[in-house]
Amino acid sequence: MTRTVIDGAHIATVDAHGTEYPSGHLVMDGGRIVSVAAGPAPADVKAQANVVVDGTGHLVTPGLINTHHHLYQWLTRGFAQDSILFDWLVALYPTWSRIDADLVGDGALGAMAVAARSGCTTVADHHYIFPQGSGDIVGSIIHSASELGVRLHATRGSMDLGESQGGLPPDFAVETTSAALAASAAAVERYHDPAYDSMVRVAIAPCSPFSVTADLLRESATLARSLGVRLHTHGAETVEEEAFCRERFGMAPTDYLESVGWLGDDVWMAHCVHLEAGDIAKFAATGTGVAHCPSSNGRLAAGIAPINAMLAAGVPVGLGVDGAASNESGQLGTEIRQAVLAARLRDGATAMSVRKALYVATMGGARVLGRADEIGSIEPGKLADVALWRVDSVEHAGIADPVAALGLGAMPPLTRLWVQGRTVVEDGHLTKVDEQAVARRVSRAATALADRL
Repeated sequence: MTRTVIDGAHIATVDAHGTEYPSGHLVMDGGRIVSVAAGPAPADVKAQANVVVDGTGHLVTPGLINTHHHLYQWLTRGFAQDSILFDWLVALYPTWSRIDADLVGDGALGAMAVAARSGCTTVADHHYIFPQGSGDIVGSIIHSASELGVRLHATRGSMDLGESQGGLPPDFAVETTSAALAASAAAVERYHDPAYDSMVRVAIAPCSPFSVTADLLRESATLARSLGVRLHTHGAETVEEEAFCRERFGMAPTDYLESVGWLGDDVWMAHCVHLEAGDIAKFAATGTGVAHCPSSNGRLAAGIAPINAMLAAGVPVGLGVDGAASNESGQLGTEIRQAVLAARLRDGATAMSVRKALYVATMGGARVLGRADEIGSIEPGKLADVALWRVDSVEHAGIADPVAALGLGAMPPLTRLWVQGRTVVEDGHLTKVDEQAVARRVSRAATALADRL
């Protein structure tokens, strides 16, 4: 096993006390963090290391955790550029319904490659479109994550409420309830690894209140809990969704999801832009998590989520890129700054500090995914998912606070990224795949998908 020492860096541990070492050292042995402390690494520790990294001029943070993505959408960036969510979905469903496992695998590879180059070590993907004869889409996404070396929380999503039944997606893009449940169970059985250092976990994830039936939501919750896996969906994203829920179910989205068993510490929901105080209290009381996606919410004009109020109430909140077709950047590192700015626009200059945003991007995400004991902070015994950011280059040389480089400045260059102690990014470039080959695969897949339409 490789022992790596980072020496002389500013280390933001994001532990329970917010411990930072302006000039400290970090030791990783194999896939675990062994020690972190102030000052230079002892000579005997460095002598025993396989790799010693000079951290001078760098900021060390935990690897960033992406709690919500739609990786397949990397193939449809740039479409419906000026649409709100419902119109954007209607415009893109016909294209998405022609995907297959090969195309999704290439799109997922591109999307996760960009996320990794922005400091992301763990990706949670929400995939919910499974055309007939499309192959093993979940398996294809998992294979792409393995190629890159990133940690993956895959979901087996679903839609069973087509347009003819009053839902938003066209009928040809949905499954039957029974088929969705059977496929969800099969994906968990085949791919979910509950181990402490798991690289792949699987959750069950019906898409949204406007694309699935109450039966699918209710039965998915029962199924997931019987299998011991987590639940994920979209919730309270737009005013249009709230109007849909009130008209169809006679209640707001949070009350509806609660009525079908979808609040709990094994559940996380994307967006939650339109939560009232009572909704936030329910999330806090039940431990229901939130994936905050500030760039996507802005791209689709969904609004600004009340993240400050959620955090104050104790709601687990993590960051999400969201689908690359509603966040063409695909970078998670830039969402830290976006979270700071959006919260301040909503609630004032003190609403979100840069350290609070870093917490959301790391430990917050770990809580949301049920992995707070494994990842999300730099502490002995935890998995060695670590980012090393350069803060003495032209973008940030002389900055008063290295953490402000992430939370207020341009995204710092990424010198190294380790996932379970293995280097997956070095000097800004992926180490396990050929970046130009990835770009070619994505380009071909996007063209092939467009040709199918």
